[in-house]
Amino acid sequence: MERALYDPRHGYYARGDSPLGRSGDFYTSVSVGPLFGQLLARRFLRWHAENGIRGRWRLLEIGAHDGALAADILAAAATLDPAAYDTLGYTIAEPLATLRTRQRETLGAHAEHIRWVADANELAGDTLPGIAFGNELLDALPFHVVVRRSGRWHEEGVAPDPVDPGTLAWRDLGPVSGGPLAAALSRIDATHLPDGYRTEVRTGYAALHRAIARVINPGMAVWIDYGFARPEYYDPARREGTLRTFSGHRAGADPLAAPGLADITAHVDFTAVAEDAAEAGFAFAAFQNQGAWLTREARGWLAEMESTPDPAAIRRFRTLTHPAHLGARFHVFELARPGPATATPADFHRCGLT
Repeated sequence: MERALYDPRHGYYARGDSPLGRSGDFYTSVSVGPLFGQLLARRFLRWHAENGIRGRWRLLEIGAHDGALAADILAAAATLDPAAYDTLGYTIAEPLATLRTRQRETLGAHAEHIRWVADANELAGDTLPGIAFGNELLDALPFHVVVRRSGRWHEEGVAPDPVDPGTLAWRDLGPVSGGPLAAALSRIDATHLPDGYRTEVRTGYAALHRAIARVINPGMAVWIDYGFARPEYYDPARREGTLRTFSGHRAGADPLAAPGLADITAHVDFTAVAEDAAEAGFAFAAFQNQGAWLTREARGWLAEMESTPDPAAIRRFRTLTHPAHLGARFHVFELARPGPATATPADFHRCGLT
């Protein structure tokens, strides 16, 4: 999966065209227009004000695609709080040269505020207050595919098809016996899962948050994505897991059919994110569907709409927040460093931590 998505020459995200929007392979909240970034900017500026930040601070975006979200956030910040904008260092963690080029083209107006790194580890030694975030990043992190066989977890690998060597096929790598994958699987209650149950497990959340913790303090991590709490994710009825491909706005289930030409994704186990982030020093702060979270952050904007209504902007807001559109499909997951956690009992319950 890592090679199919991120290979510098042949990976899906190294393509010259954008996978986002009507002419791409899938929509994101950014595709709706600049309002999504404007509301994120309000959240980030509220954190900045509430924490009394003085001097340099950082926004670290991971998975910035073509830079459109960064442009929307920076433009809003410059308007809403020019002083905070002037001291802001916006860092984009992007290893792919093709995407860096497109981001530079998009972000020319804010070039003096932006720094590019291959990953957060390049910032070691330059710790600042700030926020790390990603929109639909976690679902694109590589994952292991596992299958329940004779009461044990087996890992599935990928190899040339023995019948047709020009294609790829799944291969049973045998029972999982140790390492990070075994540790992650030990958290799943498999007592009611049938033989043949197939699912996905990520082991990269901890390393991601350790890298962020080294360069942001105090601060937050904010992830917007689709997924479930662990009890719902590994429900016995979800026998085939959540692995999907997307191409031309059509979902598929075979990531081996056209590697590098289609997006590969699986839902996020938010319980695992919370547990792994805690090991890096983050406290679980909030977990809400996107509709509720954006509505909370839009209070000032909604008040402005009452006096000077903009029907087109209101329609975009409904698309972002209504349960029938994007409001229920996506969740917003907040982590704080340092704690204490500010999550409510309802947050913990939704996240599967009770």
